[in-house]
Amino acid sequence: MGRRDEGFESTALTRRSVMRAAFGTSAGVIVPISLDLNATRTMAQATESAPDPARLSPQGPDQAVLDYPALVERAKALAAQPYRPAADDLPAELGALTYDQYQAIGFRPEKTLLLGRFGLQPFHRGFLQRKRVALLLQKREGGVQALDYASELFDLGPSLKGRSYPAALGYAGFRLSFGFDAGAPQVREEFLVFLGASYFRLRGRRQVYGLSCRGVAVNTGGPGEEEFPDFTEFRILEPAAEETRLTILALLDGPSLTGAYRFTVSPGEETQITVTASLHPRRSIPRLGLAPLTSMFLHGQNGAGARGAQGFDDFRPQVHDSDGLCVASPGDRLWRPLVNGRAAPQISAFRAAPCQGFGLMQRERHFAAYLDVQARHEDRPGIWIAPEKESLGAGSVQLYEIPSRDEAIDNIVAAFVPEAPVTAGRPIDLAYTLATVGEGPDADLPRSLARVVSTRVGSAERLRPTNPPSPERRLYAIDFEGPDLPQDPMSPIAVSLWASAGAFLEPFCERVPQTGGWRLYAEYRPPHPLPPGDVVLRARLSHAGKPITETWDAVA
Repeated sequence: MGRRDEGFESTALTRRSVMRAAFGTSAGVIVPISLDLNATRTMAQATESAPDPARLSPQGPDQAVLDYPALVERAKALAAQPYRPAADDLPAELGALTYDQYQAIGFRPEKTLLLGRFGLQPFHRGFLQRKRVALLLQKREGGVQALDYASELFDLGPSLKGRSYPAALGYAGFRLSFGFDAGAPQVREEFLVFLGASYFRLRGRRQVYGLSCRGVAVNTGGPGEEEFPDFTEFRILEPAAEETRLTILALLDGPSLTGAYRFTVSPGEETQITVTASLHPRRSIPRLGLAPLTSMFLHGQNGAGARGAQGFDDFRPQVHDSDGLCVASPGDRLWRPLVNGRAAPQISAFRAAPCQGFGLMQRERHFAAYLDVQARHEDRPGIWIAPEKESLGAGSVQLYEIPSRDEAIDNIVAAFVPEAPVTAGRPIDLAYTLATVGEGPDADLPRSLARVVSTRVGSAERLRPTNPPSPERRLYAIDFEGPDLPQDPMSPIAVSLWASAGAFLEPFCERVPQTGGWRLYAEYRPPHPLPPGDVVLRARLSHAGKPITETWDAVA
């Protein structure tokens, strides 16, 4: 666990710029209104007879067919060269666009590039989307074609009406849609966006966009300045007509490292992406985050959550894209509710040996918890990271929480940080699966451990009043739910409690007949004086000598 006290403002502004650039479009959002699914269908709908799709240029001499091993060799060769940032050649009028003017630029649905049941639409450059990415279609018969820019593929909006730009302008990124209904494959819904640095967003069929994924995180939270490497090239491998999976090869480049990525995308009720990656450092990296996730937490069940945090004057009971971090290791699963409102950013580390998986989750799935008709926070996915054969190695899942009062800004980062030093010339090979989930983690994990579904904190004086009342006596009520919990309310449940400072008193556990779960009550009394930083609290329930719940891990 650590705290970063220097450089926060500049780092936060850098991240905010990247996040705004990554999702300041109709596909992603920097206001909390998520993309409406009906609007998505209208945008993504295309038929097999759609005329004049996105332009493909003939195969050029530098557009050789590549497989993943060849892309790895390209990344390795690139890492041996000095980093050369792309030229900032965006036309001035595009760079000067306001957020609303850029939002007004829309790809014409009838121009969608059709790839069997998939559809592809590029993003225009402009506003904060300054960098160009190469988009290539690798044909099934072996040819490679570049997606050429053409102004007529877009409705440029009123501010750019009548303007035209050369093919060299290129694109900022792309989005994919899919015909989820096999009976009507021509009706496509958007489900995946690659846009800005190494950011991408995905959702399941009945979900809306929420948190974001990243290819890699470099020095997030320090030491040193945070970097944002870019995906500079995407190769979309053309699928067969009825195929329900699509493969994307991507090249990553940044000051400290390069990378080769293979994304095998499987859209569905729970969309999955199998990621294979090879990273090649140009220099030592103090903190390298693997499989990083980025989200927003403003306030939840217990307000902002941090000690002494200022409340929110908000008609909505909760505002967040994720409400907790889940980390799984053999024999245990940990749940950490997210916190906002500290005086400074903080990093918390959770060692898992080995790490079986981790994710930022949205466990609260009821509209009544949010009361936001447009944002639909209850329908936003969690993302679960499942490494293949312990490919993440030794290390810890690190949670970076930035104080924020702006729901338009992502202030939460979670990533796996390896213990081994990251040095120049020492490649890192990864294999993991990203999956959109609801309240629970990946279905492959044992379901015997009940989930923490809520954490509520209030005055303990209401149950055991003293004279005079003590405002420092806090009662924690933690709800656990799961199919394997004992149904007999008289079952002997053992309670394990721990606090890094202060003490728990008189824990009590009872079955909740309304939910079928169990609730733990425990009074916590902080020490005098309070230590600097967080006090870490933990709790778990056991029955017949075995744990029956995941470990609740929170801060006071």
